[in-house]
Amino acid sequence: MDSPKDPSSLRGNETAAAGPVPTNVVGLAALFTDPLWRIPVRLSPVEAGLLRTEPLRRLHFVAHGGASTVSTVQSYSRLEHTLGVLALVAHFRPEDELLRVAALLHDIGHLPLSHTFEGISGLDHHAIGVQLVQTDPIRPVLEKHGISPEAVTTALGGSARSPLSNRSGLLNLDHLDSYVRSGRAAGRLDTDPAATLGGLGLEDAAVSADRETAASLVDLICAEARLHTSWDNVGPASVVRRLARQLLDSTPLAPARLARMTDPQLWTAFDSCAGTQAESTMVRYELHRLQVEAGSAPRDRSGWTFSLRKIYSSAPLVEGQRIEVAAPELAAELDALQALPTTFRVWWN
Repeated sequence: MDSPKDPSSLRGNETAAAGPVPTNVVGLAALFTDPLWRIPVRLSPVEAGLLRTEPLRRLHFVAHGGASTVSTVQSYSRLEHTLGVLALVAHFRPEDELLRVAALLHDIGHLPLSHTFEGISGLDHHAIGVQLVQTDPIRPVLEKHGISPEAVTTALGGSARSPLSNRSGLLNLDHLDSYVRSGRAAGRLDTDPAATLGGLGLEDAAVSADRETAASLVDLICAEARLHTSWDNVGPASVVRRLARQLLDSTPLAPARLARMTDPQLWTAFDSCAGTQAESTMVRYELHRLQVEAGSAPRDRSGWTFSLRKIYSSAPLVEGQRIEVAAPELAAELDALQALPTTFRVWWN
């Protein structure tokens, strides 16, 4: 049996093999391939620089699915979604440097557990994101590469002309990635996302699809709305919002500090507070005891009322036309989502 070789004794071909090992770590490797869409993205210097900053790295520790991460298998992070949106922008608008940067930065203001705490103590992830773009460490990276932070905040402002964040009621690239990524996690995808791209395009800053692809997207949009109005989301989200309010009321923790926590830091804070420790443990390990029914909680019964802020139902264009014109039966499916309950009574059994 040969004895191990002393590295200092290696010669010839063995020393020639020395060097860096391959990596697919974003911000380190020049080329990144999104695992959902399988779109290869050659990162520009500014994109690589941004991916090395704390606000972007933090998103790796924030669950895209919010509080429902404790009740479902939607365990992927905000960073994974962010990179998916970057991949879509790189696919449809590869030369649009500003839009690519905006795709990377569009979610940096998210609170721990994503949308779960939105509105508590006035917290707004859009406003926080704008502030982060304009300050260290994001601003110096942008300015080093000749990109105006103010131009980025404008691109993030929801312009009707932006395929990233248009607020026209039509499907944008941000929501497209969310619906498809959630569908994959839940096992709802019937078509390979990489193949789905062939049926998609951009028309007037909105996602347009052929009829077959539009029908698949509508199925995903409806499934996501039903997930948001189900026990899986309503139960844990309502509890964790209660815990956040209690944490802010019973400790010196400032809302601004809460907003910049990661998910693990948040759970640690809950476990360290006498007022939230017990229920924090229950929502993670005894979730089966949680009861949810549609409607407000009557004053003479136990429990609390929880209301969803909105139901997302942005529609794709169908072959360049609005869905109600080109595919009224699909529009009717989306319209039916408005009948879903948005107010619930929640209690522990």
